[in-house]
Amino acid sequence: MTVQTRFAPSPTGKLHLGHALSALVAYDMASKNHGEFILRFEDIDHTRVRSHYYREIEEDLHWLGITWKQKPWSQLDRLKTYQKALDELRLQDLVYPCFCTRREIDDELAQMTQAPHGPDGSHYPGICRDLTESQINDLLKTRIPSWRLNSQKAAHLATKLTFTDLKHGKIEVNALLLGDVVLARKDIGCSYHLAVCLDDAAQGITHVTRGCDLLPATHLHRVLQQLLKLPEPIYLHHELVLDEDGQRLAKRHQSQAISTLRDQGMSQAEVRSMLSSYQSDLAPLMNL
Repeated sequence: MTVQTRFAPSPTGKLHLGHALSALVAYDMASKNHGEFILRFEDIDHTRVRSHYYREIEEDLHWLGITWKQKPWSQLDRLKTYQKALDELRLQDLVYPCFCTRREIDDELAQMTQAPHGPDGSHYPGICRDLTESQINDLLKTRIPSWRLNSQKAAHLATKLTFTDLKHGKIEVNALLLGDVVLARKDIGCSYHLAVCLDDAAQGITHVTRGCDLLPATHLHRVLQQLLKLPEPIYLHHELVLDEDGQRLAKRHQSQAISTLRDQGMSQAEVRSMLSSYQSDLAPLMNL
């Protein structure tokens, strides 16, 4: 098996140290196992994408010593593929249209005495799950829906699933962990969850390396892989780079942006050294 890893940033801001760690983990795993590192742009959220960030991200990665052979993919070029997969799930009656606004969802949750919760907060309360065909047709006259996974139906089909994480071991999938998540937003026709599973499969990604904040999402991704007959990669969820207050870095942390550190005179070696403690814990896991 040829090891293939990827780094898939969103061109909606500058790369910071957290992004650098994710990129380096993926790049090092591929390099140490004579594999291939792939760069992909997760840009389906076109309302937030800015064209100059594509170039700036590539410049930061090259400055860190990261290279790639293939031309980076753009998710905006793959919208028909995502739509085809959504249609397949629709034919299996595994997704349903949701017409709710955020306010309507919040109001419904406020009235519930025991709202179901997951790692990301309250689950969608199922307002649109059992709409009749007539009700759906009436709503379609005035509203554009998002599309949600019917997690209860999916759970019946995706049974006894597991995934392997090089850091955390073999994990049993909880198909209901995230509830009825959105697989296609009304404004962009897709979601991160659906796109990332299809892209990883299409690019032959054998090892998915990413931050531990996405560990819960892997339960959903394994379900989607099962439903859409996609291959199962191996995972490595690494620790997050935190700021001085113990909070995960975000794109608003401009002081930790790679370009900012470079402009301040830091060398590639110095920036890499800032991440060495995170990488040293992962080194024994890299030899596959």
